[in-house]
This record gives sequence, C-alpha cells and structure tokens, in this order.
Amino acid sequence: MDITIHSSFLPQDDPDAALNFYRDTLGFEVRNDVGYDGMRWITVGPPGQPGTSIVLHPPAVDPGITDDERRTIIEMMAKGTYGGLLLATKDLDDTFERLQAGDIDVVQEPTEQPYGVRDCAVRDPAGNLIRIQELR
Repeated sequence: MDITIHSSFLPQDDPDAALNFYRDTLGFEVRNDVGYDGMRWITVGPPGQPGTSIVLHPPAVDPGITDDERRTIIEMMAKGTYGGLLLATKDLDDTFERLQAGDIDVVQEPTEQPYGVRDCAVRDPAGNLIRIQELR
C-alpha cells in the first residue's frame, strides 16, 4: 500500500490571525483560501512539500454537531486541548528565536525531554498546541 498524509485539519477562529501565524511567522505557503457564508477555510503547507497541507477551518461548523458539542469544542480550543500539531526542524534554537521575534504564546522553551527528543511548544492564535521537535 502506498499511502501518504495529504491534509490534516486544525480549527481556527480568526482567519487573519491564523494567516499571520502560519504564513508570516512559520513561513508556510498559502495553497488555498476559500470563503463560504462568512467563513474561511485556509490551506497552508511548508514550502517544498506540496503533498502535505494543513487545512485551517472554522470550528464546529459540521451540521451534525449539537449546540452542546459546539460549546465544548470552543471551550477546548480556548484551553488549547482540542487540536494540535507536531512539526520538526533541523535547528530548533534558530526556529524558536524566530518564533519569539513574533507575537506568540510560548508554552515551553526548547527542552530535552526524558523520552529522547528536544522540542519546544507554542500556541497558535486559536489556542492549538504546536510542538516543534529537533530532527537529529
């Protein structure tokens, strides 16, 4: 079987702030920006990796979600416990320095983890936890 990860979905509640973070701070390229009925779905991805994308989507717009579920999703997003990503870089210190130059919410500075990776953690504007580990 030949299967790859094409797109993953991550909620965003402010499309312009999401663009600023993923495009301007992380350096991802915008691959698609679609509006419908006052909402936006923005597809971004790392340059040089056209087959891997993240779709930043409005939270809880699925018509099958109840009002209680919608409230729970919004509450979990605000706490940073709903969505997340694990990214990787060859130079964690340089990446973290560049991130700090922007207006980001730092959760954890670069740290050697007891499970054998060195990583840091930040939150995107919607509260999603973004961990970045160093490739070795």
